[in-house]
Amino acid sequence: MSNHYYSKQPDVASNKQRHEWELRGFKLTFTTDAGVFSKAGVDYGSQVLIKAMEFAEDATVLDVGCGYGPIGITAAKLAPQGHVTMIDVNERAVELSKWNAAQNGVHNVTVLQSDLYEAVKDETFDCIISNPPIRAGKSVVHQIFEQGYQLLRSGGSMWIVIQKKQGAPSAKEKLESLFVEVVEVTKDKGYRIFKATK
Repeated sequence: MSNHYYSKQPDVASNKQRHEWELRGFKLTFTTDAGVFSKAGVDYGSQVLIKAMEFAEDATVLDVGCGYGPIGITAAKLAPQGHVTMIDVNERAVELSKWNAAQNGVHNVTVLQSDLYEAVKDETFDCIISNPPIRAGKSVVHQIFEQGYQLLRSGGSMWIVIQKKQGAPSAKEKLESLFVEVVEVTKDKGYRIFKATK
């Protein structure tokens, strides 16, 4: 059974939809599909993260578990002199992200299929952003934190959204065991945004 949004090849039948959203003042159009996270539109947790995330206009940013691309594409708009790498294990999500970047005129992105950080393990970044795949289990989420820490430059930050009831306290504890500073930037309808600085 590979119908999870964190499967490499979802076998659920394709059912593409188009959605228009305004994120950080940018009007964006996203094509979504079955077998990809939050196919009905940008989920609330991602919206909270997009509203909160901050980095320099020339930052190198990594979006982990990019889905069809709302977080990474908005990040690329916010870092016009920078570059955003978007990774996801799901090949359908990767194709959608490439398509969505192109249809929104976003060119400072690279989209890669990657099992966790496999495709970018030799690179470093100023910032990592993620709405982690909670349903993949705590050990996967903690791997995202641990391996991500290794890929961040000194002074770099990791921005994470996680629901209180889906393990925000233990996620914060894990981040605090790795990073010098972990701040809860905001909370909204049970979602917590953590900024962890290396």
